[in-house]
Amino acid sequence: MATPSATPNAGPDVVVVGAGIIGLAVARELLARDPDRIVTVLEREDDVGLHQTGHNSGVLHAGIYYAPGSLKARLCVEGARELYDYCEARGLPARRSGKLIVALTDAERPRLDELERRGRVNGVPGLRRLPGSAIADVEPHVRGVEALHSPATAVVDFRAIAGAFAEDVRAAGGEVVTGCPVFGVEPDAGGIRVRHALGESRAGYAIFCAGGWSDRLAVAAGGEPDPRIVPFRGTWLRLRPERRELVRALVYPVPDPGLPFLGVHFTRGTDDEVLVGPTALLAATDLRSTLAWPGTWRMARRWWRTGVRESHHAVSRRAMVADAARYVPELTPDDVLAGPAGVRAQALGRDGTLIDDFVVSETRNALHVRNAPSPAATSSLALARLIADRAFPS
Repeated sequence: MATPSATPNAGPDVVVVGAGIIGLAVARELLARDPDRIVTVLEREDDVGLHQTGHNSGVLHAGIYYAPGSLKARLCVEGARELYDYCEARGLPARRSGKLIVALTDAERPRLDELERRGRVNGVPGLRRLPGSAIADVEPHVRGVEALHSPATAVVDFRAIAGAFAEDVRAAGGEVVTGCPVFGVEPDAGGIRVRHALGESRAGYAIFCAGGWSDRLAVAAGGEPDPRIVPFRGTWLRLRPERRELVRALVYPVPDPGLPFLGVHFTRGTDDEVLVGPTALLAATDLRSTLAWPGTWRMARRWWRTGVRESHHAVSRRAMVADAARYVPELTPDDVLAGPAGVRAQALGRDGTLIDDFVVSETRNALHVRNAPSPAATSSLALARLIADRAFPS
């Protein structure tokens, strides 16, 4: 277990559980609204942003994929613009390199139509449709029958942003205590008791941004077990340095509209590393609990073909490369190396539905972020405002 970085305040106004990018953005927002508010952030790991925040491809999404009117659509477009400006102001890595969403066959054109419609309704700037003959003007090594180009899509370093948010919280008088896992919560008449590695903090209010632990903490606070967090493990490959010229920026497939995952894609990050992937498999973390949830089996029955394909990608580098090479025909298994891995906390309903929007719920003296997958990091500043509004309505 990590060594606690400090002793948490025993009686703060607000406890925020989780020092990923969302929890830190929330704490920062609460202090900006009320500098006299005493805010304590508790993080189980020995540093901030070590889970989903620090294990992703770093894409600042523009808002193309999300159903108009959804929280994802509204908060992504708003949050992307703000977060990019924040990075520039703080001198953090950020680059508007653009994204191509590529249709490989005529059968994918209707889905590309729908993505373009969503993007325009959501207010994504600069979207343009490209015929197959113009794809090479943007990405010389990519092939397809048609593509959607989003010049506003950017790449950033979300771990660095989380670190900057933590600095903002401390500068505003809040505390961020690492190495301090939370073991239990107990609402009472005057607030909520949060039991942790160093004892207990009795706060007036608690906000849980706990990722993979969000469901069990919500239940402990009196919330419903539905939805349940099911962890998915994703692994990437990376292009060898001498082959990075195969991809200039971001190249994505036309996604399956029934899944909240975007498929195998290429991402050139702020460090110019080019990632290929990721896979999306159920993680072994707390597997017994995952398999005990009825929604897991209902999901498996519906998406078993996808599961077989993802399993094949996970065990066979050649299979994942073959999938990616449909977009970059010059790609071969010799062009890639092993890459990073991460776990995504995905909410799953009892009925087997993979929940596709952000979910925020409330219990007595507490608010819970129950589902915050991509584009939550992109949306972090806007999502923090929504959470602060719900926790402390004016």
